[in-house]
Parts: sequence; C-alpha cells; structure tokens
Amino acid sequence: MSEPKPPTPSPGDTYKGWLFKWTNYVKGYQRRWFVLSNGLLSYYRTQAEMAHTCRGTINLATAKIVVEDYCNFVISNGGPLTYHLRTYSEVERQRWITALELSKAKAVRLQVESDDSGDDFTVLPAIAEQDEGRCKADVQSTLRVLRSKVTDLTTCNDLISKHGSALQRSLSELEGIRVEGDMGEKIRQVTERATLFRITSNAITHACRDFLSLAQNYSTRWQKALQVERDQRMRLEETLEQLAKQHNHLERAFRGATVLPPSYSNPALSNKRSVSGKDDASDEDDGSEFFDAMEDPAEFITVPADPKYHRRSGSNLSGISSDTAMDDQSFDELSLASNSESPQPLEVEPVRQRRARIPDKPNYYLNLWSVMRNCIGKELSKIPMPVNFNEPLSMLQRLSEDLEYYELLDKAAKCQSSLEQMCYVAAFTVSSYSTTVHRTGKPFNPLLGETFELDRLRECGYRSLCEQVSHHPPAAAHHAQSEKGWTLRQEITLSSKFRGKYLSIMPLGSIQCIFDKSDNHYSWKKVTTTIHNIIVGKLWIDQSGEIDVVNHKTGDRCHLKFAPYSYFSRDVPRKVTGVVTDRDGKAHYVLSGTWDEKMDFSRVMQSSKGENGTEGKQRTVYQTLKAKGIWTKNPLPERAESMYYFSSLALTLNEPEEGVAPTDSRHRPDQRLMEGGQWDEANVEKQRLEEKQRTTRRERERESVKAAGSPEEAVTEDAINDPPLKSTHQDNYQALWFEKFIDPASGEALHVYKGGYWEAKEQGSWDMCPDVF
Repeated sequence: MSEPKPPTPSPGDTYKGWLFKWTNYVKGYQRRWFVLSNGLLSYYRTQAEMAHTCRGTINLATAKIVVEDYCNFVISNGGPLTYHLRTYSEVERQRWITALELSKAKAVRLQVESDDSGDDFTVLPAIAEQDEGRCKADVQSTLRVLRSKVTDLTTCNDLISKHGSALQRSLSELEGIRVEGDMGEKIRQVTERATLFRITSNAITHACRDFLSLAQNYSTRWQKALQVERDQRMRLEETLEQLAKQHNHLERAFRGATVLPPSYSNPALSNKRSVSGKDDASDEDDGSEFFDAMEDPAEFITVPADPKYHRRSGSNLSGISSDTAMDDQSFDELSLASNSESPQPLEVEPVRQRRARIPDKPNYYLNLWSVMRNCIGKELSKIPMPVNFNEPLSMLQRLSEDLEYYELLDKAAKCQSSLEQMCYVAAFTVSSYSTTVHRTGKPFNPLLGETFELDRLRECGYRSLCEQVSHHPPAAAHHAQSEKGWTLRQEITLSSKFRGKYLSIMPLGSIQCIFDKSDNHYSWKKVTTTIHNIIVGKLWIDQSGEIDVVNHKTGDRCHLKFAPYSYFSRDVPRKVTGVVTDRDGKAHYVLSGTWDEKMDFSRVMQSSKGENGTEGKQRTVYQTLKAKGIWTKNPLPERAESMYYFSSLALTLNEPEEGVAPTDSRHRPDQRLMEGGQWDEANVEKQRLEEKQRTTRRERERESVKAAGSPEEAVTEDAINDPPLKSTHQDNYQALWFEKFIDPASGEALHVYKGGYWEAKEQGSWDMCPDVF
C-alpha cells in the first residue's frame, strides 16, 4: 500500500491530514482525520464525519506539544486529555509540529490581546509583542505609582498611630475624672480625638483599597506577560532539543555511511571519531516550584522518605562533605569535564564497518492453542517452544546489550567525587532497560557451555565475554573490561511466574562494577520485568521495583525506584526516581527521569520533611540546583519495527565474525536460521540442539555415578533416562572460562572470569571447547 501524500496548508490557516492516534492496548494506533483550525485541533474517524460528528478537540493555547521520536509526538492540555499521535515519516511529523507550534503561538497571542482589550488602565503589553524600551518605560512608570501609594500608606499609618495614642490617653484620663465640671471638657477632647481618628482611619482604608486594586491589576498583567515569555522560551528549548537530536542522528548516519578504504593516504583522518555530548534538560512540566539559589534556579523535588536510607539526615544539608567540597564554578567545571571525551589515540587501520540491517521479520501466523494442545501429557522440560516467540538473539547477547551506554562508565571513571560517580553508575543501571520497551520477543535460552564475545576494543575501548555456566537453574556469567579503567561483572539467573494475564520475570544474582583508579566497588540487582497481555491483546513490557546501588568502599548508596505503570496514575509512565546519599544518610544528589528515554541529576542544597502523602508515607522535599541531563536514549534505527525493534548495537551482535570460539552464539544454527527467515527449519534445529543437550547431560551424570564407585549410588540407564522427582546426585559440570568466587566486599557468590579466553583467541587454539552445537 502506497503512503498517502502529506497534508498541505490550505486557506484560512487550516491544516488537514491523516494521522495515527493511539486508542488502547487492544487496537493500538488507528487512522484518524485531523483538522487544525483557529488554534483548535479536532479529529474525526473519516472525512465525512466533519459535517456532523467531532470525536475530540484540544485548544492549543493551553496545550503542550512533546516530540517522542522520529514519527511520534504527544499533545496534552495539561489534564486528562492527551493525544498520542504517529505519522508516516519524520518529514511529515515535522510539518505537523511546525503547523501546531505556529497555531499555538497565534492562539496565545490572541488570548492575551483579548484579555487586555477590555481594561481602562494602561497595562503592560506582552513582552513578546513590544520592544524592550517600551516595556522598561511601562515598568518604571508603574513602580513610581506604587511607590507613591506606599508613601501615602506610611503617612496614614503614622497619623493613625499618633491619633490612636492620644485617644487612648484621653480615655484613660476620662476614667479618673471625679468633678462634674471637668467631665464636660474631657468628653469634648475625647470626641475631637475620636473624630480625628475616624478621619485618619477612612483615609488609610481608601489608600489601602487603591493600592490593592492597583497591585492586583498590574500583577495580572505581569503574570500574563511572564507566562507568554515562559511559553515561548519552552517552545524554543524544545525546538533546540529537537534540532540537537536531528543533528546527532545525521552525525550517526554520516559516520555509518562513510567508509574509507585501507589504502587511504591519511590514517589520521580515516580514524577520526566524533563524540556527541548529551545534556538534555527535562521537558516534563511536573509542577515543581522554582527559587533562586546560588545563581542557579533551584527546584523542589518530593520523594518518599525512608528511614532506612536517611539514618542521620542533618539540618544543614546544604553543606558539602569533604568528598564533594567545591563551589558552584568547580561543580560546573567538573560536570563539563566528566562529559567531555579526551582525544583518542590514532590508529593506522580503519575501524571495522558493522552492519546496520538484518532481514525483516517474517509475518508468520502462530496458533497459541495448538502449542498448548501439544503440551498435554508431556513433561514441560521436554517441550520445545517454537521460535515464533523468540527474537534471533541469545540471552548471552541480551546481557551484552547492557554495554550499549558504556560511555556512562567511561565518564564515571573520570569523576573525582565518589558521589558524582555514583550518579553515573546509577544512570548506567537505568540505561540497561531502555532496549526492552518494545522487545516482547524471548531470547534463545543458551546451551550449557555456550559463549558470546563482544570485542569493541578498537571502536569503544572495551571487550566482554559471556558464558552459560549452569543449566538447572539456568545461569549466565558476564565479564567486561575497559581501557578507561572499569570492570563490569554479573551473574544472572531468571525466575518466572505466570499469573494468567501477565508473566513476571525476576532476575536473581548480582551485578558489580569496579573502578581501577579509585578502587570503588559498586554492586546492585535488577528489577522485575512484567510482560502484560499474554493471552489476549497487544504485548507490552513494564519494569517495576527498587534498586540499591551500593559503594562498598565509601558506604555511599543510591536508592532507585521504578514506578509500576498504572492507568489511573498521573505520573509520567515508566518513571524512575533516585536519591544519592553518603554513609551517614545525608542526601547529595537527586535523579529523575524514565527508564526508556532519559535521566537527569540535580545537586541537593537543602531538604525538609513534608506532609504525609496519599499513601500515608512521609515525604521529603529536596531543594536542588537546576537539573542536568546525564543520559539520553539513542534513537532506534530506521524501520526498527520490522527488525524486532533492535538497537544499533543489537543489530551487530549476531553478525558473523572470524576467530571467535566454536561455542559462540553466532554459530548457533537455529538462531542463524531464524534470523534468515527460515523459521520452520529453525524449529527443527532447535529441537535437535535441546535433545543433544539432554543426552550430554545424561552422559555426564553416568560419569559422575561411575566416579563415585559405591554400589548404593549407582543407578540404571532407565533411571537416568526417566529420573525420579528428586535427583540422587548433582551435575558435575565445570565452566570453562569462569570459576566460582565469594566476593569479600559484598559477601555474594558469583562466577568471575579466570582468564585465558583472549589468549586462546590470539593463538587460534580452541581444543578445550566442548561440542555444543
């Protein structure tokens, strides 16, 4: 089906065209006819409905327009009315955004002019509509009038105090009079002073009324002018942010399309890398109050207080500990230094060009009930699930995707302050979930002994290795090391629970990051992943739970909270908040954002206890400096929806590569067939590999029984093929590249890399590798 032509402006400032509007999780995006006219955006199911039925309207004068990605944008009126819209292309989206912004600006201007036209006073014009000299003159004139009114009020106040004191003295003297002749004189004096007091009181009352009326009148005008200025500033910031994202996208496209031959005469130019810094300010208007603090606007952020993480919160929270003793200038310089990349050493050979596309996902029909029917009377562990539920990547490759935003750890390695370093480590923790928002496909379960290497030493300065170290329960070990001075290691075991409508996946195990320069040792765990609409509806994924990132050397801690999605919640979907505290529980930084888009961090200047929230929990209000962007999600490749919503890194993970181990996931035949679109052949191969793995395990168990040598522990072949409910022995499998280790800092047991892999790769000697495939 050919794409419809983009809408074009028509006479009368009217803009019309087809857009896709989000309806619900069952129907998804539906095609609707939208009309933009006179500052109002209305939509209909068809063009014929324009004559009789309007499905909804938003007034752009009070609306907020937010661009989400290439083709998606959101329009909200600040209340329950929100339109999630999608276009056919980025160019068409930009046309709509331009038309909406122009219409909104015109609607705001007309509203301000209509509000000001009916007043008798000389009002302050909108700042956006008058020149700077006119505005300054009006402000000075207004201030002179207000100062004169204040002078009148001061004079009246002095007079009423004087006459009131005199009246009080006369009343006191009147009480002491005993002679009737003197009584008449005193009463006359009291009457005169009471009259003076009444006149003065009337004067101050009128002066107060005039001052109040004048102040209210000009306050309204100033508020309107300030609001117009603020709206225009917000639109300008959003436009600049959008231009920055487009610039970043063009840079990436240019770097991906430019390939220099090895024989190029200038090796310095052929290996030059450009690094784009990201410092996106938050574009969510969450209603926070802003105040001036240390030449930067401060904002108040409210988070639930937990005594577990605020053991000794002192009153002087604006003070800086010895770790972070710095003024504002040094803080800004440090942030800029940590966000800038040092020059990279020049290489003689050009960096390898990675692929940017994989074959499109075939449109295979899958009958869920036929799969369930095949499960009747069979043991669940022996039922091969079809690849229709999968994506052409293994779980080991999904673990390697955590390194997509490795730059955060590079920046953390340069930080002088352990507390600021904690912010980057926490942002890296959140960034690992950004690739999951649209990834509803299940990765292939790795075979025991399967490995995956990710060698990005020349391009990015790091390389990593994953190995499946256990089959029951399934566990994968991961080790990554960078030339920038950090090491990442993790061991992940998955536990799942099927709840009927949704499936909960709880990752077990620990993740650790160690920095060579400071010897800071961080550890944390992953949150729960929930897949909704398993049986009926469109699948969607949510992340929820809490993460504690702990620095075992300094005692610093970052408590991250992933808010679960709720249809009735007024919070931003996929919201993440966090507080960085030192060993004494004093807060130093606040993090906020979403796990699928971006994260900001702010330095805490002061905190105070607020009232109980809606859930009865005490809340803490943090006064912070202006938020700064610390992480922003990279845009997805073009037509990512037809490639399993893979990121640019994920597209390269299964790319064939020479010299890798024979156990590498790139050699897995069923996964390779699925990527090529041969799903029927992939299902057959997947079943063969799983049966081979069961056979290898039975042989290993027989060897374990023979090694025991005692008759009472011997079992028959039938018992091995059909094991009892409770096994009489353990699998004696030993991982090839990893070994069990008790971490002394965290006290947790995990598999750590014992070395030898990269040396074997250099020598091309893989004799020790098992026959996995």
